[in-house]
Amino acid sequence: MIKLERIQVEGFKSIKNLDLKFSEINVLIGANGAGKSNFVSLYKMINNIIEENLQLYISKSGGSNSILHYGSKNTSYIVVIQYFEDDSKNEFKYYYSLTNAAPDTLVFTNEEVTFFDKSTRKTYASQLWSGRKECNLNEAAKSDKPYISLVQNFLSRYRIFQFHDTAENSYARKKCYIKDNENLRGDAGNLAAYLYFLKLKKLDYYKRIVSTIRLAAPHFGDFELEPDRFNSNEILLNWREKDSDYLFGPHQISDGLLRFMALCTLLLQPEDFLPSVIIIDEPELGLHPYALKLLCSMIEKVSKRCQVILATQSKDLVDQFEPEDIIVVERHDGESIFKRLNSEDLKDWLEDYTLGELWEKNVIGGRPSR
Repeated sequence: MIKLERIQVEGFKSIKNLDLKFSEINVLIGANGAGKSNFVSLYKMINNIIEENLQLYISKSGGSNSILHYGSKNTSYIVVIQYFEDDSKNEFKYYYSLTNAAPDTLVFTNEEVTFFDKSTRKTYASQLWSGRKECNLNEAAKSDKPYISLVQNFLSRYRIFQFHDTAENSYARKKCYIKDNENLRGDAGNLAAYLYFLKLKKLDYYKRIVSTIRLAAPHFGDFELEPDRFNSNEILLNWREKDSDYLFGPHQISDGLLRFMALCTLLLQPEDFLPSVIIIDEPELGLHPYALKLLCSMIEKVSKRCQVILATQSKDLVDQFEPEDIIVVERHDGESIFKRLNSEDLKDWLEDYTLGELWEKNVIGGRPSR
């Protein structure tokens, strides 16, 4: 098993230079426009690179000029280096550079996987073919070099979740394809299908999800998950209240409860199904303070199995974590600066104030400034 240890980035949006070490839990806080969303966007690009959809990502993002730090006139390339470590303290590195190219796109000018074997003190490096529009990592992972496939497998299991859209026409409230159950989608668009799969194949985990939802919503009884009788390939997120036979549809779930249902499903799913890294953007939206506490408890437990990255605006959420879990993001001279907190530096303050209060008072930074 390997884990993400560190990332270095140059030239991506507001991130001019970044060198950030990761823990099991990583909570990004900061003012609007500080760079939290750009950090999440960085992982969207990383996902698209591994899926060999970089050119599509660039096109949807408005071209390379919108991705490069202050545009192509100011920045001509992006560098991303990710460092990993396994249980034996062997070290892995995946490095690539993307250079601006006509017409308003980016191409790989370097791509490399490196492995340091701690037992032999030897370093092995595989230079992948450059000059491509898409990465060569997936093809290289088929070689006889296991360290490449380890890195590729880990990177391919990054997942970003944004459960923001709970409008009447959101995907989570619509019928979904019943066999779309390999992973929970980032927008919870296949929540009904995924819960149905867990109920059939992993009943203990399904029951744990349902019981946790009941803690935040005592009126909730259970989901009523069955294939549509007119089209067995579709399923809807129907449910019942406790001690009631009345059938409710997904359009009768409050926004906050629907998001909490998705979060419970994500964080309480079987360990073998978990992503390698979970990235959640503003998980606090619409949640009651007690539901926030439940959420943080689930995050604490799941972080023993996979790493978690959160971006939040909630001081109540911040109060549930340790200073070392918090990364303050601030904007200085057009550049996003990332700083991890330290308990020792805040020892005197924390005798009288919570972390959320220190954030609110601007003691730890991360507030709007002129």
